[in-house]
Amino acid sequence: MELLPDAATELHVRQMWRGIAAAGLPSLAEHRHPTNRPHVTLATCEELHPPARAELAAILDDGLPAPFRLDGLLRFAGRTRVLAWRVVADAELVELHRRVWEVLAATEAGRLNPLHAPGRWVPHLTLARSRRTSARWPEPLLPAALCEPREAAFTGARSYDSTTRTVEDLGGAARPPVDRDGR
Repeated sequence: MELLPDAATELHVRQMWRGIAAAGLPSLAEHRHPTNRPHVTLATCEELHPPARAELAAILDDGLPAPFRLDGLLRFAGRTRVLAWRVVADAELVELHRRVWEVLAATEAGRLNPLHAPGRWVPHLTLARSRRTSARWPEPLLPAALCEPREAAFTGARSYDSTTRTVEDLGGAARPPVDRDGR
C-alpha cells in the first residue's frame, strides 16, 4: 500500500533523484522500471483480497488529499543502505495509516511487515538505495533543496505487487506518473 504525492512534489523528488545521480552517488534515478515513483509505503502484505480492496479504497478516498511536510534526511542501514527524505506526518496522516493497517490486519492479507505497524512506522520518500556497505551520501554532494522543508500533499494511493511488478490504483486522484525526464 503506497501513498503518491501531488504532481509538483513528484516532479521535485525526481529532480532530487537526478541531482543525487549527477553527483556520482547511488540514486533512484537509476531505477528505470515504469512503476518506480516517489511514494510512502503505508503497509505491505502478501495478498489483497477484494473486500479489503473496497474497504481500503473507501478509507483512502476519504483521507486524500493528505497534507504532509518533507523535512530532513534519514539514513537506514542494513543489507540495503537507504537515503530518504523524512515525511512529517500530522495526526490525520497517522490516523489514515492506522486505519489502513487495521483493515489489512483484520483480513487474510498474510504476514504484515512489523516495521510498518502503528507506532513503528517511519514515513519517508526514498531518494537512494544501495547494497554496497560503502554507500554514503555526503551532505556537501547532495542537492541543496534537500535541506529545505517542503509542504506537499498525498493525492493518490496504489498497491504494488512485487511479484508481478504491477500497480493498481486504490484511491484519490488517479493521474499518470510524471515521465522520466520530469515533464
